[in-house]
Amino acid sequence: MTVYSVIQLTRRIKALLDEDSELCDCLVEGEVSNSTLARSGHLYFTLKDAQAELRCVMWRAQASRIRAPEQGEWVRARGYVSVYERGGAYQFYASELVTDGSGDLWRAFLALRERLRDEGLFDEAHKRPLPEWPRRIGVVTSPTGAALQDILRVLSGRFPLVEVAVAPALVQGSEAPAAICRALAACAAEDDLDLVIVARGGGSIEDLWAFNDEAVARAIYACPVPVVTGVGHETDFTIADFVADLRAPTPSAAAELAVPDLGELRPVIAGLARALSYHMSNLLAERRSQLYSLQRALRHLGPQSQLTNYRQHFDDLVIALERAMDRRLEKLESRHALALARLQAVSPQATLARGYAIVRRQDGQLVRRVAQARPGETLQVQVSDGQFAVGVLPADGEESDE
Repeated sequence: MTVYSVIQLTRRIKALLDEDSELCDCLVEGEVSNSTLARSGHLYFTLKDAQAELRCVMWRAQASRIRAPEQGEWVRARGYVSVYERGGAYQFYASELVTDGSGDLWRAFLALRERLRDEGLFDEAHKRPLPEWPRRIGVVTSPTGAALQDILRVLSGRFPLVEVAVAPALVQGSEAPAAICRALAACAAEDDLDLVIVARGGGSIEDLWAFNDEAVARAIYACPVPVVTGVGHETDFTIADFVADLRAPTPSAAAELAVPDLGELRPVIAGLARALSYHMSNLLAERRSQLYSLQRALRHLGPQSQLTNYRQHFDDLVIALERAMDRRLEKLESRHALALARLQAVSPQATLARGYAIVRRQDGQLVRRVAQARPGETLQVQVSDGQFAVGVLPADGEESDE
């Protein structure tokens, strides 16, 4: 048995294809997908039908003479089949290309797109803005695909604060639409998700067909939080992209659009921190001044201050009372002295001092009239400095009894 190297076996297969007369010049028809016009001018595309697909290339000399086919167009190509040695894959080298209308998948895509547009599922009024600072993001994709790893890598690099909740789903095949709908329903049941990313890597129109499913489109439309799609490559558009709140060209781009770049935010955060520190310093100074004012007011209105005020007021009242009593006593003393002077002025003693005398009989009766004094009677005469006795003599011309 002959042992071949890889290149030897590849070239053997290429030689067999090149020697087949039917494959050296043949016609093949199918639906176009993944049509790409390279910078070199070469046209790369895929022809497919319901059962298979065929990679095709048209060199620049031939591609410059035709209109590049659009996604979903049904074409008939003339050319030959050979092997691309470096890729180890057979492909069709087209020299002529004739458009023959749209394929079944493309017609179905356009019909669903028009119907959902008419229902308003694509209206800008229903597009929700993404949260500026998401805390938790749901990701609907295959748990084993490269798309998930790309998303996680971008999220951790741009905004490591965000938490990721993966809702695993099939993203290709007949069971994929139902799986994507279940994953979206699981995300909708979470009450702390800020947004959802629906993603899948690149592929043919058949590979991405699950995202052209009507049930998937309605599930995205019904999601309670914003949805970002990152399905396929930049040139791929699906129904899910039209319904989503934001369409990203790739899964990595979806992750970039979903979160801010912490590296770009560091200067902003530093500026905000400085502004906050300045504001807090001013606020603390203001509050400190208010506190001092309140403390002064408290000291003024507090019990100790009131007691001090009352004590001082009491002392003032005592002093005022003493002064009032002194003034009262002075007035009373003045009135007493005046009354005493008046009393002394009219007192018998004062009268006596002026040379008057008080005459009493032996029984103490005052002698006010001459008739009361009987001759020979002894009377008591009181003067200012004492008293003495006198005898009553008969008046001239009267005879004494004795």
